[in-house]
Amino acid sequence: MPHRRHFLASTAAAAGRLALGGAALWGARQALALPAYTVPLEQLQEMVGAKFPRSVPVQGLLDLTLQAPRLRLLPAVNRLGAAMAVDAAGPALRRSHSGSFDVEFALRYEASDRTLRAHHITLGRLEFPTLKPAVTELLNTYAPVLAEQSLAEVTLHQLRPQDTAVFDGLGLQPGPTTVTARGLSVAFVPKPS
Repeated sequence: MPHRRHFLASTAAAAGRLALGGAALWGARQALALPAYTVPLEQLQEMVGAKFPRSVPVQGLLDLTLQAPRLRLLPAVNRLGAAMAVDAAGPALRRSHSGSFDVEFALRYEASDRTLRAHHITLGRLEFPTLKPAVTELLNTYAPVLAEQSLAEVTLHQLRPQDTAVFDGLGLQPGPTTVTARGLSVAFVPKPS
């Protein structure tokens, strides 16, 4: 009889651990399976393209005209990249010069207008094949500030009320944004109490 009680007690304990483990596993799965809204690259490209060309003055000497970027997804670093064509013209130059540069940036969600915006911009080197190297160097000195002025907070996507209505009804709000191979994935997280 003592063996039977010991067997029943150990079985009940094991069942309890299994139930607790199952509940923890279910909770972990729920945390991993937050609902998400995906924005494909084509849709991002269309929205950002509508915001260009942009003109950026450089110290009254010349103007840089930024053309629409060609976006690319960088899921390994959770960022977006963009190759951009740029034209330089103005009083300091005899003619217009075409060049290019590359940027990478992270995204942030702005709750006030439900937008995904570029931030934490990293600028690659400006390249102008027809400009004198000294002028190109001067432009590269100003380039990070110019990129921040002209590209920071560029809206890449705006969530419409109908995009989030179901989530709003469930007490969820947009949370972390992740760059995936399919586009941007906006996770929905519980609203603070």
